[in-house]
Amino acid sequence: MSTAVWRKSSYSNTDGGQCVEVADRFPGLVPVRDSKAPEGPALVFRAAVWSSFVGGVKGDALRAAG
Repeated sequence: MSTAVWRKSSYSNTDGGQCVEVADRFPGLVPVRDSKAPEGPALVFRAAVWSSFVGGVKGDALRAAG
């Protein structure tokens, strides 16, 4: 991940907290990290899995029932 160029998610809030960053240019993979801990670990997802997750978030599929 030392060559990763990170960008903040467009869904992150604008006050500097609760930010998710993703890195591009990893064919078939999507590295994800917490912007508050840039030296911490990154999670790496297959692109199809990440795309499905983002689609679920956009479609409100992950909202807790209740």
